[in-house]
Amino acid sequence: MKRVLFISVLLGLIFSAGSYAQKNQARLAYIEKYKDIAINNMKTHGIPASITLAQGCLESGDGLSDLAVKANNHFGIKCHKEWTGPTYYKKDDEVGKSCFRKYKRAEDSFKDHSDFLRYRDRYAFLFDLDVTDYKGWAYGLKKAGYATNPKYPQLLIKIIEDYDLYKYDGGVVTDGKKKDKKDGKKDGKKVSERDILPPSPAQLEAVKQLNPTKRSVWYKFSQNRPLYIKNGVTYIVANGGDTYSSIAAEYNLFPKEILRFNDLKSDAELSAGTVVYLEKKKNRAAKHLECHIAEEGDDFYTLSQRYGVKLKKLLEYNNKRSIHDISQDDVIYLRKYKK
Repeated sequence: MKRVLFISVLLGLIFSAGSYAQKNQARLAYIEKYKDIAINNMKTHGIPASITLAQGCLESGDGLSDLAVKANNHFGIKCHKEWTGPTYYKKDDEVGKSCFRKYKRAEDSFKDHSDFLRYRDRYAFLFDLDVTDYKGWAYGLKKAGYATNPKYPQLLIKIIEDYDLYKYDGGVVTDGKKKDKKDGKKDGKKVSERDILPPSPAQLEAVKQLNPTKRSVWYKFSQNRPLYIKNGVTYIVANGGDTYSSIAAEYNLFPKEILRFNDLKSDAELSAGTVVYLEKKKNRAAKHLECHIAEEGDDFYTLSQRYGVKLKKLLEYNNKRSIHDISQDDVIYLRKYKK
């Protein structure tokens, strides 16, 4: 009896060890297969490669889940209203079957995941973290509502540390600490343009005051109230009692000019704190601001003013006619979309 029990325990241990080794090998193979994609996406979007790989391992079961195999969906991203591509239905935590995005290639799933984090306002604070701060990112994702599992950060951190994924986060510098353009170096070492991370969304949208020189056409105007610049376009912030007509007179503009600069056809009510552009807006958003994920209350006019992009161009890029033809979670392109 004891011998039978011993053999049973031994077989159980051997089976468990074999299963662990097999699972370990599957994860190693997954990491090796997708590490270059994660690194490239880190350089274009600013998301740590370690976080992308850990999420991929966790969400896709190391690429072996039904969703990953049949739909190339490695991050469990659901359809949402804006999705017009192929779909895949499967049962999940919700009642019945849910609609998930289906991709032609796994690479497309990784790109969509990076866009999902980069262009949603609720994740914007993460990009102010250092790219090597994988723990901050792990806890930040949970804080932003990416996952409901209370142990989600710890699960990501364990995968990163068990498989040394943090080593893939090195070799890049943030745009705010970028190399000296004159000598192409960072801290005395040569740095490639490809190794400079894009600025964070907060950096790109930060309020920048314009300080014109005496030779600038804006100099005398800057003495009256602060001038700001967004996407290369000069603007002011309206005070209480301002009207578009009074601002036009203050800055030697025709009333119709200032209305045109702000995509208005008639003199509208102007509230304190409103952004008022003093010159033409741009045809596209700043570099690295490729798109915006719509939040509740967004419309094309408010996004036009927020990003300093002509309303006509925003509607054109998104194949829309009405400023109100927008729903929460829609992907709104701020530059001409390149497939």
